[in-house]
Amino acid sequence: MSENAANHPSVDRVVAELRAGGVGGDVRWFDDATPTAAHAAEALGVEVGAIANSLIFTLDGEPVLILTSGAHRVDTGWLGEQIGGRLKRADATTVRAATGQVIGGVAPVGHPAPVRTFVDTALAGYREVWAAAGHPHTVFPTSFDELVRLTGGTPTAVEPG
Repeated sequence: MSENAANHPSVDRVVAELRAGGVGGDVRWFDDATPTAAHAAEALGVEVGAIANSLIFTLDGEPVLILTSGAHRVDTGWLGEQIGGRLKRADATTVRAATGQVIGGVAPVGHPAPVRTFVDTALAGYREVWAAAGHPHTVFPTSFDELVRLTGGTPTAVEPG
């Protein structure tokens, strides 16, 4: 893991929003990309469930952000029914347009405009969770409660339980 002194516009926006929201955890830069929860968990030495994946879907055509535990897969049919629409995985163009960030580095914050957000309740089982910070080489520490507060997200199960 390295502390990268180079600035990146997406990461700068995430950090600015985190600071404005009172979040003090530092962004960590990795030498290599950590595009999956398994990669990030291995690099950090934490359980994969403590990784908060920021996934963009469309709900009846509108982008939504699902922050899910790395130990879960979003059941799009089931979750769509729970939140009232047809949920589909977004393509890279939609992800970039909604977040200003690339797949593999999408953060829960730092987007051009607010994105309706749902936060996997499984993340509440971890004292500390890690989320991408706007670039595939970055993460930051946070908590379930902080993610809900920062994003204005709705706590939601993402798969039948």
